[in-house]
Amino acid sequence: MNDVFRKEGNRLIREYDSEKLWIEPWGENSLRVRSTFNAEMEQQDWALLEPEEGTAEITIGEEKAVVQNGKIRAELTSAGKLTFYNQKNEILLEEYVRNRKNIKAFCSALKIDAREFQPHLGGDYQLTLRFESNPEEKLYGMGQYQQPILDLKNCTLELAQRNSQATVPFALSSLGYGFLWNNPAVGRVTFGKNVTEWQANATKQLDYWITAGDHPAEIEEAYAKATGTVPMMPDYGMGFWQCKLRYQTQEELLEVAREYKRRGLPISVIVIDYFHWPKQGDWRFDKDYWPDPEAMVKELKDMGIELMVSIWPTVDKQSENYQEMLQKGYLTRTDRGIRINHDFLGNTLYFDTTHPGARDYVWNKAKQNYYDYGIKIFWLDEAEPEYNVYDFDNFRYHIGPNVQVGNIYPTMFSKAFYDGMTAEGQENVVNLVRCAWAGSQRYGALVWSGDIDSSFASLRNQFAIGLNMGLAGIPWWTTDIGGFHGGHPDDPAFKECIIRWFQYGVFCPVFRLHGDREPHQEPLGESGGGLCPSGADNEVWSYGEEAYEIFKKYMWIRERLRPYITELMKAAHEKGTPPMRPLFYDFPEDQEAWNVEDAYMFGPHLLVAPVLQEGMESRSVYLPQGETWKDANSGQVFEGGQRITCQTPLDSIPLFVRGDVNLPL
Repeated sequence: MNDVFRKEGNRLIREYDSEKLWIEPWGENSLRVRSTFNAEMEQQDWALLEPEEGTAEITIGEEKAVVQNGKIRAELTSAGKLTFYNQKNEILLEEYVRNRKNIKAFCSALKIDAREFQPHLGGDYQLTLRFESNPEEKLYGMGQYQQPILDLKNCTLELAQRNSQATVPFALSSLGYGFLWNNPAVGRVTFGKNVTEWQANATKQLDYWITAGDHPAEIEEAYAKATGTVPMMPDYGMGFWQCKLRYQTQEELLEVAREYKRRGLPISVIVIDYFHWPKQGDWRFDKDYWPDPEAMVKELKDMGIELMVSIWPTVDKQSENYQEMLQKGYLTRTDRGIRINHDFLGNTLYFDTTHPGARDYVWNKAKQNYYDYGIKIFWLDEAEPEYNVYDFDNFRYHIGPNVQVGNIYPTMFSKAFYDGMTAEGQENVVNLVRCAWAGSQRYGALVWSGDIDSSFASLRNQFAIGLNMGLAGIPWWTTDIGGFHGGHPDDPAFKECIIRWFQYGVFCPVFRLHGDREPHQEPLGESGGGLCPSGADNEVWSYGEEAYEIFKKYMWIRERLRPYITELMKAAHEKGTPPMRPLFYDFPEDQEAWNVEDAYMFGPHLLVAPVLQEGMESRSVYLPQGETWKDANSGQVFEGGQRITCQTPLDSIPLFVRGDVNLPL
């Protein structure tokens, strides 16, 4: 018997030289792999939840050990090479080894190991994990990267959080597996044609989770069980959200809400953006501009509108809370230079979301100054956090240096408010947040795609991002309709862009209008909330009569679809099913569906083919095989398995209903 291997309960352990390697079942058809060169394995689950009790079959032989858990099998050679197979005995993923010491697997003089721990002198390790690459594989998920690429094969992605970038390191493979890099360190992944490499710049150990499934939905549902699902979306979350940069006073916001009601338009949520506070880190209304929040909330609720307010994690050094938070260790640290993280309208530090005391402190301020007024939704902005300079190696948190744990910051920001709100007895928590990591979804995180450009090129990026975010396990996702940076309401080119974006936004999980429009409005004062300017009007009537009529048409389509959307949100809550997903999710046997990168399914019954190019008068749409498809605009019925051409006048987005389903479009 090979004494390199041993079995402890459900866990296979290999110890050789200084490495400890663990392989164990972690949910149905799934395995967790950990490796360290330290004395003990870290007992930190990061994104993963404790699995239900299960058993795996572990076999130890002279040359290899095998772990079988349902549809997935791991084979580990005595030389240390690890390979994963499905139930058909097909290779899913195989470690990349080019080393003479592994002669029985592959003889090479390159001296490249699959699991490379490169020590930082006097510290932890830079980690690289390598797998063989299948050039025919397609890969999806991984979160939010500002690029129009859906299939991520042959891409290199930074594993780091930035404004408009959210790394959520779960990849769904066309080969029939899902892979979670369960490590919040800053790093990089390369899905190369010749090799796949995952890298953590500084870490204590390797940790990943892998699952096998016969189709994408099975893989996605296993991942949701492993990391958690979203709560049930509250009813108001499925309607229309009105927002702009930025309502400057209480009366301005109320008048906009009243106007929506006067016009008989459906509206569910209205938003107070940033700098409604005296100082960053005060977490309260500036009474000079918001004199009676309680009365404001009551009037909005009487109109059937929920109020959402912006919360920044920044703490101004002049804030009333700064000295206490500094004393208690609730603020992020810098390892060199002046201790400033962000200098927008004040010198600020971010509160340390990894510190349980800091999370409680900030939530209690928000409870006292917002929640107790009846405000039940929060906008957790700047959640990456957005450092003025992304020197990831310069910042340090309660649980470790940013370069080692920093990607978990936005998850802990969401957790602070989720824990506080659920402790108050609130169910169905949803909070808008500008970043996420694996597991954020279980804390009610509704992610939006950050401060993006107002252009068709940016819209094309968001199309790919929304689908990949859903496949990365973040089913609640939205954009600033029209983009954030720029856009003049009187500019015909921008009007076309925002109309097309609005039509697409109807068929996103959350339907939300926002943006920093031109020209800017002047600040109202010289202190507190009055310091900050505002963007131009951004209501649906701000873009002229033609645009208004189109917006109104699609607002009512969204409203009529709310029963259907409720069912999509139940599936997201119960099984982790993304409301919007690529065609292959519902039609995995249709090979052409895997090639479509300009249309998607909004739930199981509605195919959406948005207009993503300026001046487009028609477009081609692929209809998956095995179904009939009804054109929601013309009523014409088509057999699946073909491409058709649709006319795309400005007031029309191509929509197709599956089979004989009746949707109120």
